Amino acid sequence: MTGTVSAPSPGHGPGSAIVRWLCGTGLKLAGWTVRGEWPVLDKAVAIVAPHTSNWDGPILLAAAGYFRVKPKWLGKASLGTGPFAGLLKGLGCIPIDRSAGQDVVRTVRDVFRAHDRMVLGLAPEGTRSLTPAWKSGFYHIACAAGVPIIIGVIDYRTRTVSLPEVFHPTGDYAADLVRIQNHYRDAIGKNPDQSHCGTGAFPAGPDAT
Repeated sequence: MTGTVSAPSPGHGPGSAIVRWLCGTGLKLAGWTVRGEWPVLDKAVAIVAPHTSNWDGPILLAAAGYFRVKPKWLGKASLGTGPFAGLLKGLGCIPIDRSAGQDVVRTVRDVFRAHDRMVLGLAPEGTRSLTPAWKSGFYHIACAAGVPIIIGVIDYRTRTVSLPEVFHPTGDYAADLVRIQNHYRDAIGKNPDQSHCGTGAFPAGPDAT
């Protein structure tokens, strides 16, 4: 199962070992396998596709726990206030105010600079619905922060979560996107008609951020 085909990030005490075991056991009972090794990196943007269902979340959280990784994620600005703000930030939320014209790339770049270790998890499709093109924010954030992109694939056909490559952006978004999306040409989401992944090709579209 997972333990024979993948390797986690370095441990952080006995608690992380327990979480790894629980997550690995849960994935195994659900029929899922994790493939690949978590890279030895202090900072990175980790992307996952296809994202077509709310079920993706629990599976990916379990995979993160198995790899002993605690990713940060972008949330609405409202999540940064109120009684649960501290809890959500502790769980990795980075509140972003998109309505005020905030420069998201610069904001997240500054968060990267403020941390010695950080993994930001993003879904480049941006939504569980079919979209004309991937959002390019993940790429621009990685370039601005000077960090690599960990490519993650969730495939319901094979029931695997895999890490096929650590990609280092060259600055040529169009060319790099082709190389990145090649990893997703055969991946099938839970709702295949809601993603271009698994179709063998991605349509050309606007550079959406």
